[in-house]
Amino acid sequence: MTWDVLSIIGTIAFAVSGAIVAMEEEYDILGVYILGIVTAFGGGAIRNVLIGVPISALWEQELLFQIAILSMTAVFLFPNNLLKHWKKWGNFFDAIGLAAFAVQGALFAAKMGLPLSAAIVAAVLTGSGGGMIRDVLAGRKPTVLKEEIYAVWAIIAGAAVGLGIVKSPFELYSLCVVIVVLRMCSYMYNWSLPIKSLGVNKRNTSL
Repeated sequence: MTWDVLSIIGTIAFAVSGAIVAMEEEYDILGVYILGIVTAFGGGAIRNVLIGVPISALWEQELLFQIAILSMTAVFLFPNNLLKHWKKWGNFFDAIGLAAFAVQGALFAAKMGLPLSAAIVAAVLTGSGGGMIRDVLAGRKPTVLKEEIYAVWAIIAGAAVGLGIVKSPFELYSLCVVIVVLRMCSYMYNWSLPIKSLGVNKRNTSL
């Protein structure tokens, strides 16, 4: 049940996130659906490939595809005055997707009996893979590569699940809430990781 709930939450959140980004970029309705689907399922597909799960498993999630399409349709039909703060809403749904899919990815690896490192990698790829593909297709710098902390929260979720620190459904849901709060705090307060600049200016290509 926990697995199914996290899958549904993550799918809705990332489908909505992708749809909002598509509308920000003024894509047509087909672009909204494509970007939303890629965001919702891209991370899981990458994870499956890397840990040896047949890619065909993706097509067995018909219910999740239907949920994603309904979610994107609802967002597309929302009146504009309800989506005035698209960027804020997009980051909120992205944070929910990151948390739900990071925990789900780690659970996936743990159920397969894989080591801690695999649980962490599965958490990061499932939680941020779809968002990375979304940002690349939208012509944006991937959020996971920005100064603002993002993937670290997926690593924490993966470690907590991989080490067996959280096990019960209540603990797993609580972990998701914590990850969402931390991600939103890092967005609102610009928390960032250390940066080391080489101090090299871009080459001047002007004649």
